[in-house]
Amino acid sequence: MRETTPTRSVVLEMKDERRAMQEGYVFLDEKCLVLAREILHGLGRYAALQKRFDALHAAAIAALQAAVGRHGLEGLQVYPVAMLAGDCVKRTSRPLMGVRLQEAAWQSAEHAAPSSVVRSPEAEACRRCYEALLPCAAELAAVSGNLERLRIEYRKSVRRARALQDVLLPELDQGLYEMEQRLEELEQEDAIWMRRGAAQAR
Repeated sequence: MRETTPTRSVVLEMKDERRAMQEGYVFLDEKCLVLAREILHGLGRYAALQKRFDALHAAAIAALQAAVGRHGLEGLQVYPVAMLAGDCVKRTSRPLMGVRLQEAAWQSAEHAAPSSVVRSPEAEACRRCYEALLPCAAELAAVSGNLERLRIEYRKSVRRARALQDVLLPELDQGLYEMEQRLEELEQEDAIWMRRGAAQAR
């Protein structure tokens, strides 16, 4: 900074730079608020989905125990599995402050129930319970991924905002202050020399 010749144009450039930097800080601060609000919303949704998933998982475990009790472990292992051909996860995305958020929904095609030599209510209930886990798992995975992406972007934005607020803006303010002081001193010296020159001319 001290190597720069102090001029009014340099001071104006520094003020423009500070104004742009301040606008950048305000933008980052607002971005952090938006991201934080989305994170809180996502955490609430994640908690609700996790609670639902845990309940479905507990029901699936109970159904599995009942099916094992009816068929035995080996008998259940050869029981026809659910048909998932044509099933898929439909994903949609939306941008939020540079973060790509995703929504996921499990789409199940219509399938005929697999035939079994020894069909039982316990095994069928077990199959249905585990099939019911899929839609919730898809939603939970999408929300979990969104939270991770939001966390990363939030931390980056906070670091940048703090760097502007605590380092770059104070340094620029100090440099601008020193530049204006030096410029004022030079202008005072010029004014003194001009008055002396005018006095000598008289």
